[in-house]
Amino acid sequence: MSSSTPRPDDEAVEAGAAGRDFIRDIIDEDNRTGKHGGRVATRFPPEPNGFLHIGHAKSICLNFGLAKEYGGTCNLRFDDTNPLKEDERYVRAIEEDVRWLGFEWDAEFHASDYYPALYDFAVKLIKQGAAYVCSLSDEAIRQYRGTVTEPGTPSPDRDRSVDENLDLLARMRQGEFDDGTYTVRAKIDMANPNMKMRDPPIYRIRHASHHRTGDAWCIYPMYDFTHCLSDSLEAITHSICTLEFENNRELYDWFLDTLEVQYHPQQIEFARLSLAYTVMSKRRLLRLVEDKYVHGWDDPRMPTIAGMRRRGYTPEAIRAFCEKIGVARRDNLVDLAFLEYCVRDDLNPKVPRAMAVLRPLKLIIDNYPEGEGETLTAINFPDDPPRMGERTIPFCRELYIEREDFMEKPSKGYFRLAPGKEVRLRWAYLVTCVSVTKDEHGEVTEVHCTYDPESRGGSPADGRKVKGTIHWVSAAHARPAEVRLYDRLFTVPSPDAEEDFTAVLNPESLQVLEAFVEPSLAEAAPGLRFQFERQGYFIADPDGTKDRPVFNRTVALRDGWAKLAKANVTQG
Repeated sequence: MSSSTPRPDDEAVEAGAAGRDFIRDIIDEDNRTGKHGGRVATRFPPEPNGFLHIGHAKSICLNFGLAKEYGGTCNLRFDDTNPLKEDERYVRAIEEDVRWLGFEWDAEFHASDYYPALYDFAVKLIKQGAAYVCSLSDEAIRQYRGTVTEPGTPSPDRDRSVDENLDLLARMRQGEFDDGTYTVRAKIDMANPNMKMRDPPIYRIRHASHHRTGDAWCIYPMYDFTHCLSDSLEAITHSICTLEFENNRELYDWFLDTLEVQYHPQQIEFARLSLAYTVMSKRRLLRLVEDKYVHGWDDPRMPTIAGMRRRGYTPEAIRAFCEKIGVARRDNLVDLAFLEYCVRDDLNPKVPRAMAVLRPLKLIIDNYPEGEGETLTAINFPDDPPRMGERTIPFCRELYIEREDFMEKPSKGYFRLAPGKEVRLRWAYLVTCVSVTKDEHGEVTEVHCTYDPESRGGSPADGRKVKGTIHWVSAAHARPAEVRLYDRLFTVPSPDAEEDFTAVLNPESLQVLEAFVEPSLAEAAPGLRFQFERQGYFIADPDGTKDRPVFNRTVALRDGWAKLAKANVTQG
């Protein structure tokens, strides 16, 4: 009765396997030509406005992995330029997630470290005639920008003198103006076909306290201005980002070229990870949390790293998943089942087995001596018994079995317990059903059996063959436990495509069961993982107590991943 993780077919695995990718090809060519002096320096630059998710995990694995592979460095940098949305608790959570995934950064920086330097860069642009202070509102700036087919209209302030611009910038810095009164904009080209180049804002007024700098600043730099210059100040060589920033690359290069900085990193875009049956927009994830569709950022149904950690996913499984899906130039949707396959594949050889009955039905062995019991031996890892040793489990006259392991009128091919049918109790005896007890509604409440005393360990003395084997726990010794069964958060593969993504939330994404577990599991420390035989992989949750442990199902034992179309995991 092996419970080894089933592997998908070789062709399907090959479809998702990562090989040499275009980013490594670029780095190889850069090293061959001596660009960047043969250095490789990357960074992972999250904004501390929420928890990291599986999409960030792909970026983490890529950036840190490249640095390790090429003997380079990788910084952790927090893009903290929006004080209204960012918080120190997110900084701490991000640090924890990166370390949990198995990575350590060479240096930690914050964009706020560079506020004085960024301000000086803005002054330099103004002095060069490449930036100006604009009094248009955000809405007016959008209206003046034009369309993809029509050029924009220059701001009335575009031709302010350098001295006037410098004076206004200094007064903005001193807090003289209200929010929204002025912005600083780069002076580029209002007719550029790339809308990003049409005089983009680089500074805004925001009278808000920053979680690191407090009230020292009331003007804050914009992302496009900050990001490229932060890369340059850190001497990053390859600035790797996702495809939505492809149109930003021209602006990235414009700032660095115009300011004539010492280090000019190369921006390279790759396809972000889109995972089926979930959303990964921070805005939407925040709504799920704030509107209480889930129980916090670390709810095991969330695609956050914190949620996956609480669900029982391992960092090794997530890293293997990111490696297998590879690095692509185009976006595609990866089926959640592929991630679950990677989790099973990692957990199968690692975790001990145990028995838990999730939907209990009492089984009474009529010919077993009343008031007596015994201790049986179970192997913790049946595929390789010496690896994890043995455990003892109590056995007595009354047991609990899974309700689905009994059928009063069995269908064809049903080999579990039924009237007159014999099955093997895992690690125990052979039993035969002789009668049932029902309640007033006709529901079976007890199954009565007889056992073969000569079949201890599950092997009958006469060698007869028994097809069915079921698990159980002793009714007198089992401990009550709460078991949480998690499923996909949404009912459709692409909830982002829906007009209201909350309308396709899966009402069955969480089932809470009153279960019984082996007595040894009652004291399982939070974070310990088990395979509940015939059920799946589970992890002990911090909500549990000594009297009432809580277990989260990480993943069921089997899934139909091998049947997925190859296109679901093929990378472009």
